[in-house]
Amino acid sequence: MMYRNLAALAVEEVMRAQPIDGAVLLVGCDKTTPSLIMGAASTDLPSIVVTGGPMLNGWFRGERVGSGTALWQMSEDIKAGKMSQEDFLEAEQAMSRSSGTCNTMGTASTMASMAEALGMALSGNAAIPGVDARRRVMAQLTGRRIVQMVKDDLKPSDVMTRAAFENAIRVNGAIGGSTNAVIHLMAMAGRVGIDLTLDDWDRLGRDVPTIVNLMPSGKYLMEEFFYAGGLPVVMRRLAEAGMLHKDALTVSGGAVWDEVKDARNWNEDVILPAEKALTQQGGIAVLRGNLAPDGAVLKPSAASPHLMAHRGRAVVFEDIDDYKAKINDDALDIDETCVMVLKNCGPRGYPGMAEVGNMGLPPKVLKKGITDMVRISDARMSGTAYGTVVLHTAPEAARGGPLAVVRDGDMIELDVANRRLHLEISDEELARRLADWTAPDNVPVNGYERMFHDHVQGADTGADFDFLVGNRGNAVPKDSH
Repeated sequence: MMYRNLAALAVEEVMRAQPIDGAVLLVGCDKTTPSLIMGAASTDLPSIVVTGGPMLNGWFRGERVGSGTALWQMSEDIKAGKMSQEDFLEAEQAMSRSSGTCNTMGTASTMASMAEALGMALSGNAAIPGVDARRRVMAQLTGRRIVQMVKDDLKPSDVMTRAAFENAIRVNGAIGGSTNAVIHLMAMAGRVGIDLTLDDWDRLGRDVPTIVNLMPSGKYLMEEFFYAGGLPVVMRRLAEAGMLHKDALTVSGGAVWDEVKDARNWNEDVILPAEKALTQQGGIAVLRGNLAPDGAVLKPSAASPHLMAHRGRAVVFEDIDDYKAKINDDALDIDETCVMVLKNCGPRGYPGMAEVGNMGLPPKVLKKGITDMVRISDARMSGTAYGTVVLHTAPEAARGGPLAVVRDGDMIELDVANRRLHLEISDEELARRLADWTAPDNVPVNGYERMFHDHVQGADTGADFDFLVGNRGNAVPKDSH
């Protein structure tokens, strides 16, 4: 996350420094999509997105292996003694057999879908495989389109409206998209002056069924999603269900409904009917309580139903190094009923909010056949990951949020249906612990890291820099030379 903001800075400065009339944003994996859109939004010059596309399906011994998702499963199988290191290495080679981004509905595919749902990419862009000839056609059409956008002065602020962001949130629920989309969309919205909040995510996504049957929530991969009709089919379904703003403007110059109204579903096992959805409430669940007063997020479509209401004893890891030192020790006092808590991995704490929130389970639990436990942190997780994982807990531990004072043995209640995350101690005890808390000694001395530490916002508002929020536009400052 630290370098998402750095890339956004670089894109903005290049666009301001050069005589650029419009930009084609060439994006691919994960944070490249939000960073380039953030930079372009800040300049508000005509801009259009084209993605590199996902890799082809991976196959290992007759079964699909999705990049990232299979990796997490197999690494746990090694720790449980179910898979050999040799088989793991063979599967790894089968996993990424072409160029392209992750072929699961991880953050790369999610953000490609978000760009299309926002109207910032041409319809159909998100799912075309990276090595498919139709990806080159999409690139050429994009290059042609930006010329007319410049002539029409069609800017990011014209496309990325509140209606567009509401469309994207609902699309994210329908595709079973990454939790990382929460942070990225809020940062992008901030750059065009739209106050998008966690409550918007919960309100808009709560009743959206997850109809895209892709890993990590389902069983297929992006190649099949493209063959089935891709994102236009999903957006048509949402529009017909009254869940999409049909008149939202896209970079095509027309309304979103005009782009998707003729889309057809060629495989109803990949893009499911609503009554056969993976989950009827596929949006991101936003949890609050005394453990997360500013919010935390969980992805219901990737969680275990039996853990969505759970009460357990906290096993605490003070930071990622503490976790690594303890997790493989059979003497660790932990079982499958416990709640794993990881601190100091948020935007300021790590720094950079690394994707470590989907903590691997201890081997002694895995060997019992357990594959999921409740995990809570202020970190992120890969969009390819799965499990009952509470992320982005805010305020983060490094800022003195309640997560910082959780102790081994505390009881924690998770109630997803009621959006509740509660640390079972009295208000007085919580206040005493917070009063005794001291900030970790991790202030960076290097230039950019120090700037990041001092100016990054919390996960609940997008983890952008505080001085870059707001629509600054393409005007050149009067004192510029």
